[in-house]
Amino acid sequence: MSIERTDVLIVGGGLMGAASAFFLRQHGRSVVLLERDMIGQYASGVNFGNVRRQGRFLGQLELANRSFALWKRLPELIDDDLEFIASGHMRVCYREDEIAELEAYAAAPEARELDLRIFSGRELHERFPFLGPEVKGGSYAPHDGHANPRLAAPAFARAARRAGATIEERCEVTSVQKVGGQFRVTTSDGREYRAEQLLITAGAWGEKLSAQFGEPVPLVTKGPQMSVTEPVPYALKTVIGVYTKIPEEVLYFRQIPRGNIIIGGCNHSKPDMLNRRAHFEPQSLLKQLQQMHRLAPHMANLNIIRTWSGIESYLPDSLPVMGPSGTVDGLYYAFGFSGHGFQLGPGVGDVMAELIGTGSTGTAIEPFHIRRFATSSMQRSKAS
Repeated sequence: MSIERTDVLIVGGGLMGAASAFFLRQHGRSVVLLERDMIGQYASGVNFGNVRRQGRFLGQLELANRSFALWKRLPELIDDDLEFIASGHMRVCYREDEIAELEAYAAAPEARELDLRIFSGRELHERFPFLGPEVKGGSYAPHDGHANPRLAAPAFARAARRAGATIEERCEVTSVQKVGGQFRVTTSDGREYRAEQLLITAGAWGEKLSAQFGEPVPLVTKGPQMSVTEPVPYALKTVIGVYTKIPEEVLYFRQIPRGNIIIGGCNHSKPDMLNRRAHFEPQSLLKQLQQMHRLAPHMANLNIIRTWSGIESYLPDSLPVMGPSGTVDGLYYAFGFSGHGFQLGPGVGDVMAELIGTGSTGTAIEPFHIRRFATSSMQRSKAS
């Protein structure tokens, strides 16, 4: 068995892992990233593509702002174009009482950098005339926007390779353990990797690895439901998303310069984790078209030319696991981003590289620590 040594070993090649590999090289650390399939194949490459800060947990905005600063200079940073457009993002609602909730969010000190503006009534429909009459109000974020998720993780992986990182695809991890002061990871092709630090960015499979180190989390997997229309003249530059507590009403869409309108929401499928597949369900399309007719009636008759899904990981509080292990020195996590990790990706990579490379980070990530699940895990083990 061949043995390869590195400073930091990363398991999982989505956007979080690829960005972490890139930024770790900026800290001068040697890096090996192992991905069982292809870089960006799962959640990172199939999501809606929102580069959105508004609507996040307020305690996550510091991380989102750090990431947004990176999004604005990605072409020079990684020498690649992820088709980021600061098009503006509009979060709309169907009920008058929800307008007050949007106003309260906009007024929070943590949201000051977003420059949010609340629209309602005649002003709303004059500014966004394509919105249906049921839409009562909305919160407009002028700096947010969208990008192409299919490009993101592979672009960061290429940049990491150019910077000296080793990126291994089609490389399945069969065992992970810590022996003495080193992590030892073996793969299905008979190789062994050793490192002093291990970062788990395995998305929907992150819990299986954290559980091996005595830190299980209540992670569930879901398949996003995405569709795209035929191209039409480019006119809808603002990303639109519905703010509601009713899951069936959650719809979002964006138009890309090529003219296609990308639609997501209303439903999730249950992924087949054994075969690592997720399907778009026919009822999802029916729900999306129904809600699109309500949200933007003039777009409801467009032809859908493609649908797709993927595998995303969710946690009960909709916050990720991010930061150091609570029990094992040198072990770090960044997974479980609950369907809203795309915008955070560059910032997560930057923060994790800073944390691993220097021992601390200037960005608040304490709310995402895995120890928040420790009590419930102990209770489950006692009950069994």
